[in-house]
Amino acid sequence: VETEAYLGPHDPACHAVVGRTARTWHLHGPPGIAYVYRIYGAHWCFNAVTLPEGVGSAVLVRAVEPLDGVALMRARRGRPPRDADLTNGPGKLCAALGITGAHDGGPLDVGPVTLRPGPPVPDGEVVVTPRIGITRAAEWPLRYLVGASPYVSRTPAAFFRRPYRPGADDV
Repeated sequence: VETEAYLGPHDPACHAVVGRTARTWHLHGPPGIAYVYRIYGAHWCFNAVTLPEGVGSAVLVRAVEPLDGVALMRARRGRPPRDADLTNGPGKLCAALGITGAHDGGPLDVGPVTLRPGPPVPDGEVVVTPRIGITRAAEWPLRYLVGASPYVSRTPAAFFRRPYRPGADDV
């Protein structure tokens, strides 16, 4: 229900700007694998690698709507007061789903972390905002969320929110 795009070496906020290092190895492809890294020394972040090998581009999964396994997610997260708070942020969703650095580089079509298509979301229900929690290219409109979902992370009050328009957000 919420993602952020990181566009490759020309995107100052993308880890690809430093080149292919031990930490960013899987960010650089091939597409369809996980790029999992730690932030602030405390939280895991899960990304889906998107562009051909060597480019270094991914989509950060910021929030999901829990549909199954909610009791296990609650146990992993220490029982947050609301189910909407189980997975409404990249660190929270990794904790709830048990995603760690051990999943870095794993395929996303089979295995412990598998991405499956859900029901289509009409363009009119998608909201675009700047990315959250970064300092470089933070104003780029590359955060996409299902506007009416209670499972998304909080949008800072100062951020613009606008409807998604295909082709309007080419950066």
